[in-house]
Amino acid sequence: MASLMEIIAVRAARTAHPTGDPSFAVKQCMPGAFAEAESDPFLMCDEFGPTVSTGAHGDDSDEGFDVAWHPHHGMDILSYMVEGNGRHADSLGNRETFRSPGFQWLSVGSGIEHAEGGGTPKGERTHGFQIWLRMPISKMEDDPRYGIVNPEEIPVVKLAGGIVRVVSGSVGDVLGPARFAVTVQILDVELEPGSDWAYERPENMDNVIFYCFKGSAVVNGGTALKAQHAARFQTSASRSATLTAGSDGYRGMVFAGKMTKENIVWHGPFVASSRSNLQNIFKQYQEGGFPPKRASWDYKDIRKKPA
Repeated sequence: MASLMEIIAVRAARTAHPTGDPSFAVKQCMPGAFAEAESDPFLMCDEFGPTVSTGAHGDDSDEGFDVAWHPHHGMDILSYMVEGNGRHADSLGNRETFRSPGFQWLSVGSGIEHAEGGGTPKGERTHGFQIWLRMPISKMEDDPRYGIVNPEEIPVVKLAGGIVRVVSGSVGDVLGPARFAVTVQILDVELEPGSDWAYERPENMDNVIFYCFKGSAVVNGGTALKAQHAARFQTSASRSATLTAGSDGYRGMVFAGKMTKENIVWHGPFVASSRSNLQNIFKQYQEGGFPPKRASWDYKDIRKKPA
């Protein structure tokens, strides 16, 4: 058997309140469990839910967004739903709802405003992740871009006792549909009780984190990984790891990537190349000039969308 990547640490995700509302709590494995320097090229991973929806709102409505309008700069965003429907509106004029397991991606660049949530029918569960990724400083002023990917568009690798959904990067010859400005692999791994999975880190990536969000597993034959816990690996000597699902099965995410090691300045929803750049972004936002590229109509009022 090939040598296995050493486990640096297993840490519990921390409870965070990203909107400032104490009634909206998430479990945050990045940077909550693993700090910015340890998570590179990822910035943040918030697990929200599962919660029961109080009702769905359509793409023709301004009502019902769980997270109200807010800005971003200088990052890529992946909103991945494992239960329920994702719903999104943004300053480019996009209004869409997507099914789970599926995702919405945003290449934020020079800036975007968006609102999220409220797409899951009443009584059904909403559960998912919002993941922020670094963007090279050279691309931070690129025009924003957006798209959605529904379940049938996510390739699935079948295992003897489970499946791997390939969201981004590759597993063997299977390539995921999400593309980002940094080099990453994002997988959704689902295992039946007692089933084994052998992971192989892509050769061009040097950071790997496993996050368990349902069930449990034993990593590398001896380290327990419980729900809402993350394991980070040493990647200098090996590329392999093993998972054995517990008696209640396992479902978790793989976050792997090539570290950028760029010095960035990050405050709230804004990621910048320097402190002066960050100050300019805040000034632009406060003076009404943000985002610099936007729809020609009042995108927060669906009634004003051109026919």
